[in-house]
Amino acid sequence: MTTDNNLAVVDWEAHNPPTDLIFDDGEVLESNRHRIAMNVLIRSLQQIWSDRNDYFTGGNMFIYYSSSQIRHRDFRGPDFFVVLNVDGSNPRQGWVVWEENGRYPDVIVELMSRSTAGIDKGIKKDLYEQTFHTSDYFVYDPFDANSLQGWHLDHEQQYQPLTPNENGWLWCRRLGLWLGTWEGTIDRETAIWARFYDVAGNLVLLPEEAAKLQAQAAKSQAEVAKAREKEAKSREEEAKSREEAAKAKATRLAARLRELGENPDML
Repeated sequence: MTTDNNLAVVDWEAHNPPTDLIFDDGEVLESNRHRIAMNVLIRSLQQIWSDRNDYFTGGNMFIYYSSSQIRHRDFRGPDFFVVLNVDGSNPRQGWVVWEENGRYPDVIVELMSRSTAGIDKGIKKDLYEQTFHTSDYFVYDPFDANSLQGWHLDHEQQYQPLTPNENGWLWCRRLGLWLGTWEGTIDRETAIWARFYDVAGNLVLLPEEAAKLQAQAAKSQAEVAKAREKEAKSREEEAKSREEAAKAKATRLAARLRELGENPDML
């Protein structure tokens, strides 16, 4: 297993990298909740970065990085990963390091289960630290709200555990976002999900959540505009009523003056 990115690229160029790569081994995610949890991370990041195209985010996709990996059919597919400073518009079936200028994921999240926790915090953690050199690595079990853990790669290329803030969130330095938990219903399933939060502590919304919020804001603005219009009309009617009352009073006063022999027009 080659640990140096540049050496990995040279190795593949010298030995004609294979073109018959497998991108689907037929295995499904651990559960429906794991599938939803993966999509939540992918889609919420795409929502907050909807104006950017300099990154790629995917999940449950193979990452090819060495010849020995292919020989041993040692497929590695992180549940969620992000690669920064790449062309996000390129279609990809998987992440092939030698086709991406030797780039590895900058952030990885593995969605654990009881059967995979040991691997996710053992073999995979070592791989992401020592070979991928992935800056930020997190693990979370969607069925265990207290399972969130994370590590950041220090200057010696070793993972150091992240300390949660007062909310139990972990800071993802490469994304500039917090990774924490949020309880709610998504795709008809209620659970405690791993979610991103921005620097100010606001939940990073899914596209449908953002659309709903925008619709509510538009409705509120329409209601405020309607209330203001009603208030303006009410003030106009009040002003008209005062004008009519003043005119009626002047008419009565003029009539009274005429009764007293005075010409109101001469006063």
